[in-house]
Amino acid sequence: MVDHLNSRHIVEERVTIGNIPAILFRPKEREGLFPSIIFYHGWSSKKEYQRMRGFILASVGYQVLIPDAIYHGERNPLLNYDVENAAKLFWKIILNNMEESYILIDGLVSKYDADVDRIGVIGHSMGGFTAAGAFTHNPYIKALVVLNGSCYWENSNNIFQEQLKIEMSNGSNKLAERISSLDPMKNLDLLVDRPILLLHGEKDSVVSIESQRIFYDKIKNLYDNKDRIKFIGYPNLDHFVTTNMMEEAIYWFYLHL
Repeated sequence: MVDHLNSRHIVEERVTIGNIPAILFRPKEREGLFPSIIFYHGWSSKKEYQRMRGFILASVGYQVLIPDAIYHGERNPLLNYDVENAAKLFWKIILNNMEESYILIDGLVSKYDADVDRIGVIGHSMGGFTAAGAFTHNPYIKALVVLNGSCYWENSNNIFQEQLKIEMSNGSNKLAERISSLDPMKNLDLLVDRPILLLHGEKDSVVSIESQRIFYDKIKNLYDNKDRIKFIGYPNLDHFVTTNMMEEAIYWFYLHL
C-alpha cells in the first residue's frame, strides 16, 4: 500500500470527528467552501484501504472523508471477519454508520469548510448499503453513488440468508423491524427525483445485483427527470470497483454536486 499520497495539490489528514477516526482528503488550493463526499468502506475493510479512491476524488476538486466503521480499522477491529461475525454485526454496523452520518456532516461543515448544500455519499459493498440508507433519510445529502451495494435491503438480506444458510439479522425482531423500516425500497417517496447512480458487477458473488435491478426497475418510472437516476451493470465483473466505476462516480458528482 502506498504510504504517502500527498501531492503538491492534495492534502491528506487524519482527523477525528466526534469519536469517529477518519481520513480527510482535500485540494490544497480552493476559494470558498468545499463540495464534499463521504466514502464508506465495506465489510472487513478500513479507511486506509480506500485512500487511493479518496485521492482520486479529491484530485478533481472534492473534499473527501473516509471514516472507519465500528469493528473496523481503529474502532475495535475483529480478529475474524467470517460469516458468523457478519451475521451478528453487518446490519448493526450499517445502522450505526447511518446514525453517525449526521455527526460527520456536522463536523465537515463546522470544522472543515464543507458546503452544506453540496454533500454527496458513496460506498462500496456494506458501505454501499450505508450510503443508500444515509442518503434516503437525510434530504440534505445531494447525490448518491452505490458500488456493489444495495438499495433493497430486505431482498438482499433474504439472499444473504439463503446463500449463507444463516440468519443475517441474528434473530432480533427489533433489529429486523429497523432494517425493514429504513430500507430505501420501502421509502421511495423520500428518493424520487434525487440523484442516484447504481454501479454493480453482474457476476457479483458477494452482493447479488438482483436487488439493485429490482430497486431500479421500481423507482425509475417514478422519476420526472430520468437523467437523475442511472443503473450500470458491468458484464463478467465480480465484487470489485473498477476504474470505469470511479470515472462514472466522478462524472455523477460533477453533474449533481
